[in-house]
This record gives sequence, structure tokens and C-alpha cells, in this order.
Amino acid sequence: MQREKVIAYASRQLKVHEKNYTTHDLELGAVVFALKIWRHYLYGTKCTIYTDLKSLQHIFEQKELNMRQRRWLKLLNDYECAIKYHPGKSNVVADALSRKNTSKPKRVRALQLTIHPNLPEQIRMAQVETLKAENLVAESLRGMEQQLEIKADGLHYFMERIWVPHHGNLRDLVMDEAHKSRYSIHPGSDKMYHDLKVLYWWPHMKADIATYVGKCLTCAKISMDFITKLPRAPSGCDTIWVIVDRLTKSAHFLAIKENDKMEKLARIYVKEVVSRHGVPISIISDRDARFTSNFRKSLQKSLGTRLDMSTAYHPQTDGKSERTIQTLEDMLRACVVDFGNSWETHLPLVEFSYNNSYHTSIKAAPFEALYGRKCRSPICWAEVGDSQLTGPELVHETTEKIVQIRNRMAAARDRQKSYADKRRKPLEFQVGDKVLLKVSPWKGVIVLENEAN
Repeated sequence: MQREKVIAYASRQLKVHEKNYTTHDLELGAVVFALKIWRHYLYGTKCTIYTDLKSLQHIFEQKELNMRQRRWLKLLNDYECAIKYHPGKSNVVADALSRKNTSKPKRVRALQLTIHPNLPEQIRMAQVETLKAENLVAESLRGMEQQLEIKADGLHYFMERIWVPHHGNLRDLVMDEAHKSRYSIHPGSDKMYHDLKVLYWWPHMKADIATYVGKCLTCAKISMDFITKLPRAPSGCDTIWVIVDRLTKSAHFLAIKENDKMEKLARIYVKEVVSRHGVPISIISDRDARFTSNFRKSLQKSLGTRLDMSTAYHPQTDGKSERTIQTLEDMLRACVVDFGNSWETHLPLVEFSYNNSYHTSIKAAPFEALYGRKCRSPICWAEVGDSQLTGPELVHETTEKIVQIRNRMAAARDRQKSYADKRRKPLEFQVGDKVLLKVSPWKGVIVLENEAN
């Protein structure tokens, strides 16, 4: 650049061996590449190199360098250049070009519901190949192969979890099913990791999952294409009724019409909630007109349920359902992007995926908190919850889980409160201070008159 204007651009593809370079070496290699092609402009003159990698500005002060870095540093000493840090968010043009996705042919999955019944055999064969001397080094087990043990099914396990080797792209297969199938529907990296780590293990598993989720194009589209109102489904439904249990975090997503009558909503409520879980003691909802009038009276009269209204701008009361709605919208958009068709078609699978995924507040899946175990899905090829419990054992285990979940929820509330308090400042008012008073908006035509009139 000269006088804040770009003179020339330069770029090239990475070579095969360069793909193994660290981020530090890639950035330094880009600097060397630029100095070489523009040597006739830069040699003998002072120049400034801007980089979004902060550690690169201290390259001249580092003492421990590898042979490649020393060779490049020797070339840098031929120029009168200064390296300065420039954040990527400020360097918009160059950062956008470096992150631009290259055009690749789209993969078409013909069968989305493939259960992969031969996966254990594929893993066993891959384990045999990987444990050969010539392939073991590339696996990066770092001596942990001594801790692998063979079970009756012929598979190698690491701490009671199936070891998934890198050979045969089996890790990508497992992550594809755990992230993109109709029974998973694009969970975040933390939820996906907690779901998979129960059954599978491989080195750097959490980092691999985070990288995989970060590269998911569907998830990127979801965050950029925000939808504020659901389109009308073929059945006429345009609204989703979200009902969340405050203890287990289990949720029901019910497709309804915006203009449905109170009688129909009551029938849906009894059919989908009361018939499965019994009559709740209390319900927390916002101040929607449908809940503040007939529905509240009918609930109190026929079912004996107390309906509590949440306070505006107070997430401690109704924040659970609001956060669930946000997650639901993300999952529905992922369904439409990946599978097409109407959102109503995928709503049952979205509900299953939500209830069967790890929840941070209770540190378990809602199904696990509700039924004592997670439900089976295509990524759980092993049996889930085979042990049979007697009546007293079941009561004892359920009681322990309820206490455990309540403790985890209390810890989660304290943690979330500490995050919120960082952005809050204590309000102190003195006598005579001027303050703004928020009142409810007036409706209709209002005529203001003096008190004297």
C-alpha cells in the first residue's frame, strides 16, 4: 500500500507440505513471499509490514527458532522492515480475502438416514491397520496405545470408550452423523462433544469437533440469515408453541396457528403435556393476551395450575423459554438449509434432537434427566442403558438425580448471574437527582390538559 491505497495484490495456493505448517509459520511465509516478489520495490527502502498475528511482531526477538524460521529471518534482515500488529477486524479487505472459501464441488448425500450397521467392523479393521508399525506414528497416540484394551466385540477401547483411528476417515463419518443427520440437526461443538465422548475417543477429539463445527457452511448460513417470522406451512401453521420443564429442561414444540382459539390451545395442551407428564403446579409465561385472559381462567378452574406472568426485561423469570426459542430457530433453519421442505415436517425431529442433546445447566441431556438415560439415535450404535433397575433402586436413583440436577441448576444460575453482573453497574440515587420514568404506552387519541382545567 502507498498513501493508504492498494498498489498490488498477490496470492498463491499452499503446497502439500505447507499445509502442515503452524499459523505462525504460514504468516511468516506469506511475509517472505511478498518480499521476494516485490524485492525490486522494497530492497533498500524502509517499509512496514502489517499482520493480524500478534506474535509475529516479536520474531526478531525470539531466541528459539527452527531451521525454517532462521532461514526466513536471515532474508528479513536484508530489508529495512518493521512488523506491526494490525487486528484482523480492522484489516477488512485482506482478512476477507484470506478467509474466502474456495469453490469445491458440493457433496450430495443420497441417504440421510443411513444407520451404518457395519461401523463397528469398519472401526475394527481401521484399528488393525493403524496399530501396524508403519502407520502408528501418524496416529499421534504418544504412548497411549499401551492403554488400549480389547473387549469381547474385538474392538480396542480407551477408558471404556471406542477408539476411532484416523485411518479410513471414520472420524469424519462419526462427526457427520452426529452433526448433520436428521436426529442431530447441527448442535454446537460443546453439545456435540459431550454427546460423542460417551461412546467414542480419539486424540484431540474436542479440538477436532470444534474445528469441524466451525467449518460447517450450514451453521454459518444460520448465523447470517436471521428469520424473524416462520413462513406458513402447508397445514396453515405459522407459530410454534414452546413448553419447557424448568427442572429437566425437556421441551415440547407444538405447531399451531396464530389465530387458533383458546379451546383448541387447551385441547392441544392437555393432549401433548398433561397426558404425558401430569398437571403442572405452575406455568411461567409472558404477558401474551392468549394467556392473560381465557386460558388463565380455564387452567385455574379445571386443572388447578397457577399461571405466573414474567416481568418485562427480566430474564431470570422466563429466560429458559426465550433461550430455547433461540435454539429452536437455529435448528429449524439448519433443517431447511440441509433437507429442504417445510419447517413443520422437521419439528418432531428437532424436538427429539433438542431433548437428546447435552444441556449445559444440568450437565446432562433433558431425556436423561427425565427418564434416567438418553434415548437411542443412529450415532449410538451401542446399547444405551441396558441395566435393569428394580423399584426401590429406581426411586433411589431418581431422587439422587433430582438433587444433583437442582444443585447443577443453582451453580449454573450463579455462573450466569456473575456474567451478567460484569456488565451491570450499581445504581445510586441522591435526593434531587433527575431520573427517567418508563410508563406503559398509551393507546388511542389522548388529550392532555392542565390540572387547573
